[in-house]
Amino acid sequence: MKLTRRNFLAWAGIAATGAIACDLFDDELRVQSPVDIPEDLVSGRDNWYATYDASVPGGQGILVRVMEGRAKKVRGNPRFPTNQGKQSPAADAILQSLYHPDRIAGPMLRNGPRGAGQFRPISWEEALNRFNAAVAERGDRMLLITEPRPGAFARICDSFADAFGGRHLAFDTVDDSAYRHAVKDIMGSDGQPYHDIANAETLVSFGSDFLSTWGNPTAYSVAYGKFRSGHRGRHVHFDPRYSMTAANADKWLPIAPGAEGYAALALAWTLIEMGLAEGDVARLTNGQGAAALNAFRPDAVAGALQIPDAALDGATVAQFFAELASKLAHGGLAMGGGGAAGAYSNGRFNASAALALNYLLGNVGQPGGLLPAPDTPIPGGIDARPAPLSDWQGVASDIAAGATRLVIVHNADPVYGLPARVGLADALSNEAVAIISASPFIDETTAMADLLIPDRAALESWGDDLPDPMPGHTVYAVQQPVVNPLSDLDPRSFPDVLLNAAADLGQGASMPADSHEALIRSNIEDELGADFTEALQNGGWWNENSAGSAPPPASGLLANVAALAAPAAANGTGEFQLLPYPHHTVLDGRNAHLPWAQSTPDPITTVVWQTWVDINEQQGRRMGLREGDVVQITGPNGSITALVYLNPGMPPGIAAVPMGGGRRSGSAYATDRDARESSNVMSILAAAQVDGSGGLAWSGNRCSITPAGDSMAVAKLEGDYTSREIGEHSAELVFKSVSEEGSH
Repeated sequence: MKLTRRNFLAWAGIAATGAIACDLFDDELRVQSPVDIPEDLVSGRDNWYATYDASVPGGQGILVRVMEGRAKKVRGNPRFPTNQGKQSPAADAILQSLYHPDRIAGPMLRNGPRGAGQFRPISWEEALNRFNAAVAERGDRMLLITEPRPGAFARICDSFADAFGGRHLAFDTVDDSAYRHAVKDIMGSDGQPYHDIANAETLVSFGSDFLSTWGNPTAYSVAYGKFRSGHRGRHVHFDPRYSMTAANADKWLPIAPGAEGYAALALAWTLIEMGLAEGDVARLTNGQGAAALNAFRPDAVAGALQIPDAALDGATVAQFFAELASKLAHGGLAMGGGGAAGAYSNGRFNASAALALNYLLGNVGQPGGLLPAPDTPIPGGIDARPAPLSDWQGVASDIAAGATRLVIVHNADPVYGLPARVGLADALSNEAVAIISASPFIDETTAMADLLIPDRAALESWGDDLPDPMPGHTVYAVQQPVVNPLSDLDPRSFPDVLLNAAADLGQGASMPADSHEALIRSNIEDELGADFTEALQNGGWWNENSAGSAPPPASGLLANVAALAAPAAANGTGEFQLLPYPHHTVLDGRNAHLPWAQSTPDPITTVVWQTWVDINEQQGRRMGLREGDVVQITGPNGSITALVYLNPGMPPGIAAVPMGGGRRSGSAYATDRDARESSNVMSILAAAQVDGSGGLAWSGNRCSITPAGDSMAVAKLEGDYTSREIGEHSAELVFKSVSEEGSH
């Protein structure tokens, strides 16, 4: 219907049809914002709407400024309990998702070879008829792949797959399954605990880059600011890579890759031996005391930790751990073990050791300690956990064998994000399997689809979430549409497509609601007993009196964790340990199509738009390398190219490469890069699993680096940055003696 002054005014009077403005501001428009405003309705007034951004790790509550029907600005929601008014560096990029010129404009049908990305437009009626026909014919062999989104979305997806005898899996390149298994083992919870950094006196962290991409970095950054103000807490970080978190710590200990768990248990032994532990030592060690951890005495594991002498400030390893233990004994908090530390073959051990250390410190459930996850407040809860690598290996086999004949994908790109050796791309090339994509943008997996039915952008659609981790109490986030779907696109909401398809195919009674909005409303009003309008104005619902609880630690917990200890296995050969890591804003590649995400400088190197490899400056110079040289990185499953970045702060023997480059399908912002400077590091990894969790051991690969005989300019904001230009306190000095010996 064409929007005129008359019908707009009539439509605008129906408050229930639109978004609810946030009452933090005087201007309130309690209807959904129109898109095509007639000129005589332009008022120059803006309105702010509370909603939720699930595109960043951990999620964040946001406010969106809307003027004349257009979303103009994003800022953090000061009421939302996790990010408390702050926002991630990629927050504004959500606007580009809405107005992106490369959004899929409407349903399309493949009209070329599979994977070529050739499609022709079709009508929505034809698209939905084809969708229903595919489900009716192949639903009992259907695999529904989505992003890991809990709440109403996961409940609808699970119900839809179950109704037709199919299966629903969530995909995340960085699945963190080892950490989740460790949490379940140590704390008996399916939800992540919250580390109360703000109220801790001393923080020791192991591997996880919680100030950049692990856990909820926006919330943890807010808490870290409070930790640093006032009492000025002290932070010690163990990590083989010079990360954002390492750069902010008072003391960074560059340890051997995969040795995080050994460091945590060495600290545990020291606390017990010095009589500083505040937890139930007898219960945790089966009455053995420090003897239960004798194998982890600091002097016994010094060889495994490989901490450079200069990093210890003249102390022995045992002396350093004794000093750290004395600081940690009162008001101490141990954090991490997930992320890269959990992505070695021994990742479950690393994560378990870091978590168990908090029971020894006696801080579990206490302010400044480890706060257990509260119970989920809604049905379906936190079902949408990312599937581990072992599941995806099974998926590839099922597709190749014909056990799966229909694959429906929504906002997930496993073809890009899984190691090539998993074989998923080859399996999907089988024409016997039908592929339907419901993503709003083309990516490597969507390019292989037979049918495209684009979804709405986040600012156009309903949604909910259960932040993980929650801030020590229950939080239910609500995403409301703050603008109408763009009239030229008019996409359908994917959850509503599933609900309508189920109803059309006689399975409506199996679904939890008639619409996505209705299910969210039911969660708020019926399950939480809250007011729907108030929840929309606040951006969600939370109860600060709903703290989680954890059972007492298992008898002999530390001894049980010690039994998991094993060195990290190395896949492949070469002089470097290859450490991929999620890009600060592009993440695992999901934001590669967003220019603002690509152009946000990396916080350590300030590089933008490119794939680079961080290596130790002195080691690189001995290899004859200069900044910007193109090198070939050869891993267990092939080679990629990247630009050299000589970093005086990177330990020798480490090759750190950001994820997210090398996209070859989709928007030009993601794909229009020279192959020498844009590569997908995941493609060359071994398809190796983390022991005991089945997750991808993406940190456990060796690689070689050889010059490609070419060079390019590194796109960065800083000037030349070498060890000769920085003072005697440079991180370079930490590695000087080791670097000269040529070993780590």
